[in-house]
Amino acid sequence: MGKVCTRCVMDDSDPGVHFDTEGRCDVCARYLEQKELRGYRPVRSDETLKQLVAAMKKAGEGREFDCVLGLSGGVDSSYMAYVAHEHGLRVLAVHVDTGWNSEMAVRNIERVCNGLGYELHTIVMDWPTMKELQRAYMFSGLANLDVPQDHLFCAAVYRFAKEYGVKYLLNGSNLATEGASAPFSAQHSYRDFWEMKSVYRRHGRGKSLQKYIHLNLREAWFGVPGVTKVNLLDYVPYTKTDAIAFLTERFGWEYYGGKHFESRFTKWFQSVYLPRRFGYDKRRYHLTCLVMNGEMTREQALEELARPAYPENEMLEDEAYILKKLDISPEQWADEMRKPPAAEGTYFSQAGLFRLAKKTLGAAGLDRVKSSRVHPMEPSKNE
Repeated sequence: MGKVCTRCVMDDSDPGVHFDTEGRCDVCARYLEQKELRGYRPVRSDETLKQLVAAMKKAGEGREFDCVLGLSGGVDSSYMAYVAHEHGLRVLAVHVDTGWNSEMAVRNIERVCNGLGYELHTIVMDWPTMKELQRAYMFSGLANLDVPQDHLFCAAVYRFAKEYGVKYLLNGSNLATEGASAPFSAQHSYRDFWEMKSVYRRHGRGKSLQKYIHLNLREAWFGVPGVTKVNLLDYVPYTKTDAIAFLTERFGWEYYGGKHFESRFTKWFQSVYLPRRFGYDKRRYHLTCLVMNGEMTREQALEELARPAYPENEMLEDEAYILKKLDISPEQWADEMRKPPAAEGTYFSQAGLFRLAKKTLGAAGLDRVKSSRVHPMEPSKNE
């Protein structure tokens, strides 16, 4: 067993995690630092939220909506939808169907929208296009197989904001349950469309990606001009435990068993692919955030990590389903999994461009530019 943080449950299976002389890691240290800087504070946060809501309503005058919100059926976006409703915001609710929704996620979306009186706008991604890009990533050797989905989610929500002239985008990212560090240091950013195209050129089967909705360089890293992203859950007292209990009672919402498990692909990728190929259990980061948020003890988190993320027979079923859906034979996949992960720099990406920008502006300067249209500002947050 490797080195485990004495304060949370991060360990050295993530090569980017470092420990101090007392055995405490830099992930939980950063969590505490950022909680002090931008975590929820009674009165202060309440007043800031009040001002933000007023600004959103004013910007929405003469328009159909005050803000746009991406809804996945997960706990964060579902609770955020409720908070927005409670503050009287006219919400453009958007869901992006990438072909991997669980039935439970679909039910949750319907129940939340019906309960709040939201009209849901759904983008159904062209499956042949999505399939080919996702398939290419399966052979990429990269740690983040969710890039095709995550990039699309972000791009589609921004597209709706531009189409409807909405000035504010509500985002479910939050410090309380998601922390302020990368959940796995080897995981490349979902924002980098240059790297996506590079992966596809090497491992794709030649189908055009013209139908894939994507962000340009400016949009990916600095946001869409005129659209401000608001991390709404950072302005309210928020715990995953309480949110799940509330959503269940209020809407008949169903919990799907783990962080991002509302997507069948993400559930398998986090629970099966990452541990087998990279030796990393992403639950470590998710549980660390809950420990630091006071929702469970370190001992409870370690007990959960000692159990499988979900039953082995279901893992096998999910893998067989995913491989079949992506036209990958079991033999092809076994051969791929015997290969080492892709080395850093294998694919053409925007990393070099940002190293130059960081050198020119400094880390703090680059973070200020990247976070200029985000409330609250997210200093030095890695992807």
